[in-house]
Amino acid sequence: MTAALAPAAPLDLADWQARRRAHEERVDGWLAPHLARRRTGAKHPVEDFLFTYYSHRPAQLRRWHPGPGAVLRGADGAEFGPDYRATAAGLTLDTEGVRARRAGSVDWIRALLAATADRPAHLGCFGMHEWAMVYRQTQEEVRHNAWPLRLSPAETAAVVEERGVRCSHFDAYRFFTAPARPLNLLAPTRESQHDLEQPGCLHANMDLYKWAYKLSPLVCSELVADGFALAREIRALDMRASPYDLAALGYPPVRVETPEGRAEYAAAQRGFAERAAVLRARLLDALGRAEGPLPAPAVRQGPLR
Repeated sequence: MTAALAPAAPLDLADWQARRRAHEERVDGWLAPHLARRRTGAKHPVEDFLFTYYSHRPAQLRRWHPGPGAVLRGADGAEFGPDYRATAAGLTLDTEGVRARRAGSVDWIRALLAATADRPAHLGCFGMHEWAMVYRQTQEEVRHNAWPLRLSPAETAAVVEERGVRCSHFDAYRFFTAPARPLNLLAPTRESQHDLEQPGCLHANMDLYKWAYKLSPLVCSELVADGFALAREIRALDMRASPYDLAALGYPPVRVETPEGRAEYAAAQRGFAERAAVLRARLLDALGRAEGPLPAPAVRQGPLR
């Protein structure tokens, strides 16, 4: 049974339009450089990643949803789409209809978020997942081959072999080179994601953006944008600690092949884990206001596509 939403005071036309405008202006600051590069065919390995790796398109990120329980005075239902319904007080999200239609996927995401939140953060990977993605490849073979590696392929391989790889995130692991996979402490799969995801992982914390937009409009667009903002910062650390030399783009390396670099990485990773914990709790709270009890851990129907 779906939990009842707490009554919310209707938002006047000027108030919700101001909120929507603030969201659009915030997002436009991220979109404008990306769209300019896209028009010219230029690529940026950090700033473009969230638009190419994730499925949420720029126009979707810019579109504003108020979240469940919000009531908008003077809103046009055609402007917001079929997931909204008119009431005497104003336009509101048809939360029960959306929840019923997408129940399996929403439950999968909610169970993943809750399982991850309940685990301690592990901070000892030192970003070796990015190194495993270029392990035993030449400069021409690596994914971002327009940018040089900081070390030779042989030196890069030596770092991976010396440090080992402790990646628990399936969507990072699946990009490892074939020779790197046996070096990983784990063999993550989509099926084991609920059991392995942990809150210190940079990619798990970047993915909070993905789960937020896949849950939209059951979460408000400001929360989706907060996920994007955090993921954008995490991506910068991810690539600064990678084998790539992106100093020319303004990303000085975090040299995780050295003790000093590993300490710098772990400190930044801890800070991101703390911020991600707040965002994960906000997502769970938003779902708790629109859903019933948490499903049994056995739910494995797959995330939203």
